[in-house]
Amino acid sequence: MTNIDLSAFQIRKWYLQVEDTLVGETGQPADGKPLRKIVLAACIKNPFSGRFVQDLSSWIEPSPNLGKEFGRRIHEAAQGQAIESYGKACLVGIDGEYEHGNALLTNPAANPVREGVGGGKSWVPSTGKRGGPGTVIDIPLAHKDALYVRSHYDTVSAMFSDGPNRDEVIVIWAFATRGRLNARLGGLLASDVKGQDGLY
Repeated sequence: MTNIDLSAFQIRKWYLQVEDTLVGETGQPADGKPLRKIVLAACIKNPFSGRFVQDLSSWIEPSPNLGKEFGRRIHEAAQGQAIESYGKACLVGIDGEYEHGNALLTNPAANPVREGVGGGKSWVPSTGKRGGPGTVIDIPLAHKDALYVRSHYDTVSAMFSDGPNRDEVIVIWAFATRGRLNARLGGLLASDVKGQDGLY
């Protein structure tokens, strides 16, 4: 268990989705190890639901602890496999604003997740929308240290059958252990990443 203080957040449920792809869409076997994609998500009560609140700092300021918990959970879910890609998203119940979800995806929350995957120099691709239970969301992925690695441009889809309720936000992080299977679009190779500026 964790001793991370999450008292600022009323978390109803944690979600974990893991998929392993061994063969490409046309039947071509993987060029190396299988591609594992991991989605972690937290369904959280939205204290700003149904009203406009100018100051969202009551969520932003404690968000590093939420990031630490995501970092802890991805370290556990990866089961020793190195994480090469990441992405983030939010799904906001229809009584809330998209801004409410974004409040939990800013740098204060993201930096501890970077630490949890062994560091990350590149910005984290992000998306989000409003919706209800059963809404499908596609989370973008990119190489965690170099955005110009074309082989790691990818997505993973997630759906939560019982959330978010109207007054909830689902915060989502996604990870991958390698680039797309049989990627062949050229450009910078993952093996050549310098990992200094987040681009190369």
